[in-house]
Amino acid sequence: MKNALIVWGGWDGHKPDAIAGIFEKELKNNGFTVRVENSLAPLEDKEAVKKYDLIFPCWTMSEISAPQWDGLNDAIMSGVGLGGIHGGMGDAFRANLSYQWMVGGQFVGHPHVGDYDVRVTCEMSPITEGVPLNFPYNSEQYYMLVDPGMRVLAETTYVCDGNRFVMPVVWTKAWGKGRVFYSALGHDPAEFTKYPHVLEMTVRGLLWAAR
Repeated sequence: MKNALIVWGGWDGHKPDAIAGIFEKELKNNGFTVRVENSLAPLEDKEAVKKYDLIFPCWTMSEISAPQWDGLNDAIMSGVGLGGIHGGMGDAFRANLSYQWMVGGQFVGHPHVGDYDVRVTCEMSPITEGVPLNFPYNSEQYYMLVDPGMRVLAETTYVCDGNRFVMPVVWTKAWGKGRVFYSALGHDPAEFTKYPHVLEMTVRGLLWAAR
């Protein structure tokens, strides 16, 4: 049986407790034992945190202490999977540049909130297989600074100030021996009911990160 650690907190606007509850249920449905903590303290136990198969941070903004970062970094480098969504992973710990590098991107704004399209760019991935190749979405459209070395699984076209450009939405990457999965979707818990294929894709990404 695989083990997952979910840590939630930070800015309340992303309803981290509700998001944590959704993915606790989904991981349990996939055979995981799940520990859920409203604290980053579990990351300080370096040896214990390496025994998890997956870490799911749901912690918008805030700060991570040096011992907590060391525990998280060492765990992922050693082969523990990292997976998360939206601001809970892509807008956490803004002062820690190494964390942003590990995730593969960092939120910097969402000039557009509303309807936009998401395009799957890697339909052969087990994460996106069967997901509609082009689907509408309604939420915050994240503008992010991103790692050019990641593998983009889905993207969107961003229109801002008269400019059009492609922005990654879902990706994977490696961090040491660890697998990293991230999706910019999921601002509100209700989105995972409204867009069940997004929930399925996200769960698949977490399972992939956990090997």
